[in-house]
Amino acid sequence: MENSKLDLKKYNTIAIMGGAFNPIHYAHLICGEIVLEKFNIDKVLFIPTGNPPHKNNLAPKIDRFLMTQLATLDNPNFLVSSIELGRKGTTYTIDTLKEIKKYCKENVQLYFIIGIDAINQLFTWKNFDEIFENTKFIVVSRAGYEINEYIKNIEFKFKEKIFFCSIPNFEISSTYIRNRINNEESISYLVPKSVENYILKNNLYKKDLFNIFGNYILKIKNILPEKRFYHSLEVAKEAKKLANFYGADEEKAFLAGILHDCAKYFPKEKIFEICEQNNFELDEIIKKQIDIAHSFIGYFVAKNDYNIKDEEILNAIKYHTTGKANMSLLEKIIYIADYIEPTRKFFIGIDKARYLAYKNIDEAMLFILENTIKFNQEKRRIIHYLSKEAYNFYKNQTLGGN
Repeated sequence: MENSKLDLKKYNTIAIMGGAFNPIHYAHLICGEIVLEKFNIDKVLFIPTGNPPHKNNLAPKIDRFLMTQLATLDNPNFLVSSIELGRKGTTYTIDTLKEIKKYCKENVQLYFIIGIDAINQLFTWKNFDEIFENTKFIVVSRAGYEINEYIKNIEFKFKEKIFFCSIPNFEISSTYIRNRINNEESISYLVPKSVENYILKNNLYKKDLFNIFGNYILKIKNILPEKRFYHSLEVAKEAKKLANFYGADEEKAFLAGILHDCAKYFPKEKIFEICEQNNFELDEIIKKQIDIAHSFIGYFVAKNDYNIKDEEILNAIKYHTTGKANMSLLEKIIYIADYIEPTRKFFIGIDKARYLAYKNIDEAMLFILENTIKFNQEKRRIIHYLSKEAYNFYKNQTLGGN
């Protein structure tokens, strides 16, 4: 509702739930409903933040406001205010409380809902003494936080203004939802359907790497067979997902995935030509098994033909077939993504590899290296010394050499 239409004078008790709502989800709504019921509140007033001092990387404030409206439409006891949206500069709670009181009856009792994890920060808020003069606080429980630990740290003069409320512990957070969106995973049953549709329609929380790296994708599409091109796309998507999970650079992972097979189908003559141009000597194992040369040659193709100057990306391409000891996080991500991407035909071990990839990256490396070496031995192929070194390294890392 617009501020000019904000009429709260008929209510005796109002609980304010402020937050980024980036995006709003079912845990927010359940919290509001339980507070409403337990404290006999007339209305819960949701106030999406404008420019909060402790947060960044937010969706546009108008989108967060509209999603909050959509999420609360079917509950007559929930109201939404745009009071913070038009405010310039940093948004502070004391300013919001003073503004809200202008629309309320004189003796209204305001409550402010916060999570227990924020209670210690409460005393760092601007003019917190004045805040307590204008509102009481309802502190809601969260998984992993012990209420008694917080109660004993609250000054006595504030204790009569702070109430605690237990709510069911749901492992839902806005961060979790944003990560799922960014990884192209479903958010159904985490947010109301209307909010889910709004996010999808407006392409929120999703970095469009396909658009950012469109020129690279088009160039790769023109040189790879269709099946291999779609494999490269899936490796890029899986690498981005792994990068998000392990805190690596998603853009680098995606780009390395797109380009990892950029030299895959070069004829032997072209491979040796590139080696000569770059003063690079293939070792005897690669000369005998020229099909694994493409990763080493890919280093130079990506550097010279695709203008990639980032050594981290180049080395991830270079070692995606053999691996090596003590690989960087990005190198491991590309090596694993190439093995587990979802369009790979089923083979024994792939399900375990996919599980380990998101459990422990070094365990995944060891498992994949062991399986790959075993597969190549069965095919009577020579095992590259870099693969042997990688296997021994990750065996020591994960098993202590046993």
